[in-house]
Amino acid sequence: MSEKYLISLDEGTTSARAVVFDRSMSIVSMAQKEFTQIFPQAGWVEHDAMEIFAGQISVLSEAIAKLGIGLRDVAAIGITNQRETTVVWDKNTGIPVYNAIVWQCRRTADYCEMIKGTELADYIHVNTGLVADAYFSATKIKWILDNVEGAREKAEHGDLLFGTIDTWLLWRLTDGRSHLTDETNASRTMLYNIRTHSWDERLCREFGIPMSMLPGVQASGSDFGYFEGDGVRVPICGIAGDQQSSLFGHGCFDRGSVKNTYGTGCFMLANTGSEPVMSNNGLVTTCAAAMDGEHKYALEGSVFTGGAVIQWLRDELKIIEHAGDTEPLAQSISDTAGVYVVPAFTGLGAPYWNMYARGMIIGLTRGAGRAHICRAALEAIAYQSDDVLNTMVRDIGFTPEEMKVDGGAAANGFLMQFQSDISGIRLARPRVLETTAAGAAMLAGLTCGYFRSASELTAMDRTDRVFSPTMDRARAADMVKMWHKAVSRSLDWIEK
Repeated sequence: MSEKYLISLDEGTTSARAVVFDRSMSIVSMAQKEFTQIFPQAGWVEHDAMEIFAGQISVLSEAIAKLGIGLRDVAAIGITNQRETTVVWDKNTGIPVYNAIVWQCRRTADYCEMIKGTELADYIHVNTGLVADAYFSATKIKWILDNVEGAREKAEHGDLLFGTIDTWLLWRLTDGRSHLTDETNASRTMLYNIRTHSWDERLCREFGIPMSMLPGVQASGSDFGYFEGDGVRVPICGIAGDQQSSLFGHGCFDRGSVKNTYGTGCFMLANTGSEPVMSNNGLVTTCAAAMDGEHKYALEGSVFTGGAVIQWLRDELKIIEHAGDTEPLAQSISDTAGVYVVPAFTGLGAPYWNMYARGMIIGLTRGAGRAHICRAALEAIAYQSDDVLNTMVRDIGFTPEEMKVDGGAAANGFLMQFQSDISGIRLARPRVLETTAAGAAMLAGLTCGYFRSASELTAMDRTDRVFSPTMDRARAADMVKMWHKAVSRSLDWIEK
């Protein structure tokens, strides 16, 4: 198998990618294709699931062709995906009954608000590790069944299937043979009991979701079936939701290790080992990626708008042409001159969990310009992550010495240094930022025997740069204080 490769199908929020890794976990080929973002109403976000699958097949073929190999040269396939995003399809036709409802979508916020403060909310927290929020899959499934004509009747007759994006891709890749998911994705649905490791009958009943719709659940590193092409069967034996895949890809196998991904949103996870740690401070408890026969957990804090604020500067405000323009602009001034951006475009995630917050720019004076707004937008990404980190420290009881970082925005040196300064923690950035894709490939490689053990992977030093704090701590504390003041102005902007 020494000449074979691993392929990760990395289906994100804005694009489908295929990434090919060699035995040293170096990227040797990659292809990417963006897909359509659909916004039917304010706060609603959808994707075309058929477009996603077509795009994923396209980039898989392209990545293989670029390298000049065939499927017979592929040892295994791993899948990693945007989580919570919900697809419901007809199992007889294979056609979705509605667009995929994206994790960012807030259409069920009012329904979730009614649950908060009730005994059901407590049950959800204790048994799923989550909070009652529109972010998760359960209320998205309920919305489809309640609002798509004929959907509930079909579901009750056993004709509809549900899946997060990993399940949808797997079902299509295996020609309908595998209707499965892994624990990391199942634990993001608000229907999976992380204590019994099974779908929760009470929650399915509360949300009116027939259990016949739900996929089987397996360990992240296990046999999910195979993809067949050119007369070759390639095993699919690694699946993990994007953030747990990133945690695994960083080699955060030990309790207390922490990573933060700077993608469309920001997602910080701390490995808590074989026992779930329940947060008292607004974080969620989730399943971490594990091999067959293991159960591992993580604490997670989710920032809804991370790198997306840079896209907003480019696409909506049009004050930059490229995402990379923000770094020199931010460095062209010494500070934001008191300007703060709170990018609560779809509410605020951890630790606030305020679905009714909205974005704002505050502290403007006549002298404020595009450089100040760009710098404030970058700083906002770091402030939000710092809020999550401080919350996580309170829950796990100690401050980690180092945080692993990845994601597109992690390439921004200004942002990484500011994060280190404001949080007072060392950041380690890998040479290859595709850590999410790497995690799924590593899971697949370990499962199929391409790698002998996890220690073989941890021995690979893939660090590119370490950022250490240089800012005076008193100054950092003052800046964080003003950030919290700005956030307080954005909370509950939309009336409940």
